[in-house]
Parts: sequence; structure tokens; C-alpha cells
Amino acid sequence: MGQAKGKRARRLGIRGILWRIVAVLVLLPIVLALVYRFVPPVSTLMLARWLAFEQVDRQWVPLSEIAPDLARAVVAAEDARFCRHHGVDWVALNDVLADAGDDGPSRGASTITMQTVKNVFLWPGRSYVRKGLEIPLALVADALWPKRRTLEVYLNVAEWGDGIFGAQAAARHHFGKNARQLTRREAALLAAALPNPFTRNPRRPSRYMTVYAGRIGARMRGTDVSCLAQ
Repeated sequence: MGQAKGKRARRLGIRGILWRIVAVLVLLPIVLALVYRFVPPVSTLMLARWLAFEQVDRQWVPLSEIAPDLARAVVAAEDARFCRHHGVDWVALNDVLADAGDDGPSRGASTITMQTVKNVFLWPGRSYVRKGLEIPLALVADALWPKRRTLEVYLNVAEWGDGIFGAQAAARHHFGKNARQLTRREAALLAAALPNPFTRNPRRPSRYMTVYAGRIGARMRGTDVSCLAQ
């Protein structure tokens, strides 16, 4: 009798510990998202580089200190419906799933919000687990952050080269100027580099990258960025 009660108590104790762990895992991102609404966050890639004693070049600047053309170019290139969805673009996601073959989706449907929470809270690489976490985190971030803050965080944690994080470091490294001084063409080239900043150099663009940047520049004219107004 006493042994049965002891086993039951141990099971209840283990269950209680597991529930506490789950509660922490659920609440921690919410608490951090609230803090990061006002405090400049760092990305998990930055943390990994610091732990490995590798160089990190990032100077946080507010969105007002970043050329509006860069904000518009990134929205045009990465998430044209940024101002119209609530963290997750369900229309694009449904299209991707509908087009998926037996090997899974051939393209992504990550919004800027999803990429931001991935950079700040999650890990790099492709996996269904990470993608499954991105969606609820993006919904939470969109509920807690104004669109302007989301893009501000994204433009300060995005990687633009080996150890180069954020628009200010990218502008200084590639063009020798501050982020607010970027021209329309330079902004389009930086946006064109985002999918693969290790093989795409905005300062010495390939022919493909030049053409792609031109397409981004053309799309910028019709891109809705009304949600970024002060």
C-alpha cells in the first residue's frame, strides 16, 4: 500500500515537473517578446558566434535611421503582403502546400515576421519542427509588436555576410556609408542578397543578382508599406 502511494506520488511529481517545463517553454517567448518590444534583441546566430568566440558586427539603429528605400525593398523582396497579414500569410502558405509534391514544398512561405522570430528565438536550418514553432511565435509577435517594430528588429538581426548583422553593419561593410544614406539601387542590392548573403555580394553583384535587384526596384513602386508610418 505504502509502495503504491510512493509510486503515485513520484509519478505526480514527475508530471508536475514536466508541466512546469512546458509552462516555461510557452511563457518564455511571450515574456521575451514583450521585453523585445522595447529592448534591442540579438539573434540566436549572434549568440552562437559569441559563444564560439567569433566576430559579430552589428550596430543597432532605429528604423528612422535606415533608408526608407531599404525597408521598402526588403518588404518587396521578402513579404509583399507584410502590411496585410497578421504574422502568417495564410494565402501564400496554402498555395505552397497545394503545390507541394511527394518530397514536400519546393519553396517557402515565410513572412518577415516568421523570419524575425526564427532569427531571434529559434535555430537556422530547415525542419518541420522549427517551421511548426515559427507560426505560433509569429502570431504572438504580430499581436505584441507593431509592424514597424517587427521590421525594425528584422533589419537589425538579418545576416548580410559572415558575422555581419543588421542594416547598419551591412551598409558600412558593403558600401562604406550609414544605413540611412543608402541609395535606391544599393537598397535593392541588399534586399537581393538576403536569401543567401554568403554567395551574393551587394558590392560586387553577379549578373543574376543585378537583374534580380532590378526586379525588386520595379516592385518597390507598388509595394504597400503604409503600416510603417509613424
